[in-house]
Formats: sequence, C-alpha cells, structure tokens
Amino acid sequence: MPRPLAILQKLIAVLALLAFATGCTTAAPPESVLTVPAQPQKYAAIVVDASTGKTLFEVNSTAQRYPASLTKMMTLYMLFEAMEAGRVTKQTQIPVSDHAASQPPTKLRFRRGETIDVDSAIRAMVVKSANDVAVAVGEYLGGGSEEQFAAMMTAKARQLGMSSTNFHNACGLPDDAQVTTARDMAVLGLALEHRFPQHFHYFSESDFMFRGRLVRGHNDMLGRVRGVDGIKTGYIRASGYNIVTSYNADGRHLIVVVMGAASARQRNDHVEQLIQRSLGPSSAHAQPRLMYAGQQPASPPPLPGLPEPGMPAPNSALPGLPASDLPSPDLASPSSPLLPAQ
Repeated sequence: MPRPLAILQKLIAVLALLAFATGCTTAAPPESVLTVPAQPQKYAAIVVDASTGKTLFEVNSTAQRYPASLTKMMTLYMLFEAMEAGRVTKQTQIPVSDHAASQPPTKLRFRRGETIDVDSAIRAMVVKSANDVAVAVGEYLGGGSEEQFAAMMTAKARQLGMSSTNFHNACGLPDDAQVTTARDMAVLGLALEHRFPQHFHYFSESDFMFRGRLVRGHNDMLGRVRGVDGIKTGYIRASGYNIVTSYNADGRHLIVVVMGAASARQRNDHVEQLIQRSLGPSSAHAQPRLMYAGQQPASPPPLPGLPEPGMPAPNSALPGLPASDLPSPDLASPSSPLLPAQ
C-alpha cells in the first residue's frame, strides 16, 4: 500500500535529520570567552610553538604597536653579536655620555664620564630595563651615535624577518616612529633563544648586584609559572604593558607576546591564560570570543576570532606620550611557521 510506505519514508527522513542535527551539536566545540585586559586599539598577542615555528594563537599580531622597553631586546641582540665577533668582552667598559645620563627613568642614574662593564650592562637592561645604560650601549656600538645605532637595529630587524619594525632609539622611550608588531617581537624572541643560547640565561635573572646594592627587576612572570625562563617587559603610556615570555617545560617550548595591557598584573594573568590554553589539546581548533576591557558580558562585540587570511591587520598605533619605562619612580598564518625550526 502506497500510503504506509510514504509515511515510513517521511519517518526515516525525520529520524535522519534529527541524527544529523544531534551529531552537529555534539561535534561543535563550546564557545569559550577569553578576557583581554586591554582596549582593542592597543591589544595585540601571539603564541608561537618555538620548536616548530607554528602560530598557536594570534590577535592583531601584525598591527603596529609601540615596543616600549621590548626595544632593549634588539639592543641586547646587537651587543651579543658584538661579543661573539670579539668586538667587546664582558669586561669591556662602556662610557656614559651626557645624552645617555640624561635619559628619564627607569635608569641606574649614571653621571657623565662614568663607565659600566658589559656584563653589568646586560643585567641592567634585562633586569632593571635601564634607559641610560641602553643608550650608552647604543652609542658605543654605533660609533658614538644612538641614531646610527638605531639604523643598525632596524637593518638587523629586516635581516631577521621583522618586516614591520622601525627603531629610532636604543631604549624604547616614546618616539612616534618607533613601531613594531607582536609578530615581529616573537621573531626577535625566537632569534635571541636560537642564536645566543649561551647568553639566554640573562633573561631569567630577576635581580643582580651592582656597586654593592641589590637591583631588583619587575618581570613577575619569573617564578610565577613553572617553565617560564624569560624574557622582557616594557611599558610607556602610549603602548600599555607589553611582555615577551618564554615557556620551556615538559617538552613544550612557547614564545608568548602580549601588548597593550592596562596593568602589569592583568598582563601577567593573560599570559598565564594563553600558556594554559596553548598547552591544551584543543588549542589549535577552539576560537575564543574576546572580551575586551570595559565591555559588558551582556552585549559582547561581534566574534573577532583570528584575522581572516589575506586581510590586512588594522594599523592602530597611537601617538607617543612622554613617559618613563615604568610608572614607579625608579600575520603569520597558523599553518605556516613563524621561523624555520632549528
């Protein structure tokens, strides 16, 4: 009889549709929300697997941002190269000029004509983020000219593949033309680890002795998360709180860059979240919804996800503002490696 057959066919079709819908529902990962401690125009972040060069997470990673004291990573790269080439040793004395001594804090408060040995200079830049020392090193390596050294830094950035970075000073104090991206900072962090493993221990130091006193640092990620072994923080008012962090534990090695956070504590919390997320089994597939600072959970913005392939990242660099390094007195595609695996 045709009627019962038609009914049976409809019933089978409905059951198949329900099974398909159920399968789709269970297969879809639940939406996750990632709290971002920054305004969208300042925030940028990237997480890279340092062993493979694969990008695990990125937001605004090719948008222009101010590096602040992340600049000193390149100053240190240039100094490590000079050491390797034999142009300087750890005992070489770096003279401090009027220009270097006049830099605003954070600094070691040198006077003109004083000197600092290279080993102490490295620690001063890594731990204290000393602007006077960074400028003195830049002048020394630049033949007496910080401007010339900045041009050398930019040329080195291009050699390393940092295509969107321009340096105008050696320390990271405000300059409208001194810009970078989170991706470029990840490239530099990877290059420091791969190129100078014998010097990378400096980036894990949280204090050092200088002229009989203990100089403490402000990279609170050291000792906070097991496996974090460096590398550098940065802050000016125009940039917000920046950091490049290296995680190396249990067979996993990550480089995490966060830029534009509203406070150091919130930045560090966010870095820890990104590390945990990247170590999870579903990190490569889950696309979190970003909840930026000041946004209400009841009315979230459209899902930003990751930048669409081929779409340029917005250039949202902000005008530079005078500021000390600290407020205290004293896109690569996820499927393509950021750097070749070494």
